[in-house]
Amino acid sequence: METPHVAHRRTNAPCRPAERSTRKAGLRSACALTAAMLLAGCSDVAHIGHNLFGKTTPIVTGYIGTVVADEPRAALIGRDVLVHGGNAADAAAAVGMALAVTLPSRASLGGGGACLVSRGREAPQAFVFLPAAAPAVPATRQAAIPMTPRGLFTMQLRYGTVEFADLLGPSVRLARSGTTVSRVLAQDIAAVQTPLFADDAAHTVFSRADGTPLQNGDAMVQPQLASFLERMTNLGVGDLYNGALGAIFVEGANKAGAGLSTASLRTAMPAQLAALQVEQDGYTASFLPPPADGGIGAAAAFHSGASAQGVVATWRSEDRHALSGDALLSAAQTLVNAGSSRSGALPALPASTSFVATDNKGGAVACALTNNNLFGTGRMADGTGVLLAASPGRYPAPLLSAAIVQRRGNLVAALASSGQNDAADALASAARAAISGTEVPHEGQGRVNASLCKGDTCHGDTDPRGGGLSVGSVNN
Repeated sequence: METPHVAHRRTNAPCRPAERSTRKAGLRSACALTAAMLLAGCSDVAHIGHNLFGKTTPIVTGYIGTVVADEPRAALIGRDVLVHGGNAADAAAAVGMALAVTLPSRASLGGGGACLVSRGREAPQAFVFLPAAAPAVPATRQAAIPMTPRGLFTMQLRYGTVEFADLLGPSVRLARSGTTVSRVLAQDIAAVQTPLFADDAAHTVFSRADGTPLQNGDAMVQPQLASFLERMTNLGVGDLYNGALGAIFVEGANKAGAGLSTASLRTAMPAQLAALQVEQDGYTASFLPPPADGGIGAAAAFHSGASAQGVVATWRSEDRHALSGDALLSAAQTLVNAGSSRSGALPALPASTSFVATDNKGGAVACALTNNNLFGTGRMADGTGVLLAASPGRYPAPLLSAAIVQRRGNLVAALASSGQNDAADALASAARAAISGTEVPHEGQGRVNASLCKGDTCHGDTDPRGGGLSVGSVNN
């Protein structure tokens, strides 16, 4: 009989070759979840299979950190990572990959996003991995290059503590054995049922046996996505971008009119960037930098009370294609520091989702993910179960918004938001509440997930109007 074990990464070891990850055998354990963790309607929690790192892994007791996400089952997976000794980056990577199974309408493997990460008293860093545009190729329904796996892998490689492959097991099981459709996913399916069901593969996944849309509480099984994730678990994320899995994905995507190539997969890389920063009353608030320009709007609104939408409208109206790297960040910081209200309006923006994770060592991650449209192109890459994100330019860019607030290097809050046009303004209001010690306001169309800290512990907060879940804090 194999002895289950933990595959913790040695912190003093050299980095692994990019995107290489090995499969660990026999990862089995049971995690007892208390009733206090659960929301009404999460009756399938016992079937998720919380067995991440193995029976020999000690269960962390006492304060473990927090995970807050728009979809309950993904949040529970993140909590399980913390319970078994993973840190905030490990938990966030597991949540992001799980959302590709439980909330693919907003967080497919075919999409992308951006994350802010802090460790101890270090300044936060941003990882930006927006759904990327492919070179112009004749296509009936141009899709984006998938960036979520590569972006989360890169973030977790640099800040996490375990093998990335170990974090994919719960997602594989959810896809193969089935997950319960959440309220938010059921609403998303209903919103775009007619165009979504024009794709046979999407219709099969997102409908009942009688062909009607899945409803809140229904079971959703995705065997093709399970096989796709399992191969990524066995051979590493690099197989999607530099190997046979990439060729399989491109072939399936192009059958759906995506216009992708294996060369475009190889060259699309996430970026690690410095964050935008605002100093206020002894606090340092860090925000996502461009090209995730929701951070610009949120930072400006936090700094001066300006309209986040107005600031972003101004930013997008000015030609900055010649700027990159430090020059682009400097231009964004200058706009934030100007402190004046900006006029202008944005068109209706695409959907996104957000989540945060904190650990018991002061680490924090705040992320926002998107498909550049609800369900992206509405098509799946043939044979893979992966929803294809819409190519940039087909729709206005979403306002991906996340922030980490510190005071003298100590974590005060990790926050991320969705809510289309109101996402950045909602994040700014939540950040102001974090430094004033008041409750996070939940109003308007914005939806905020937050972890709010006092001393060495944090507690989670999610919009009560949504279907999200906050878990963690104390594991008894």
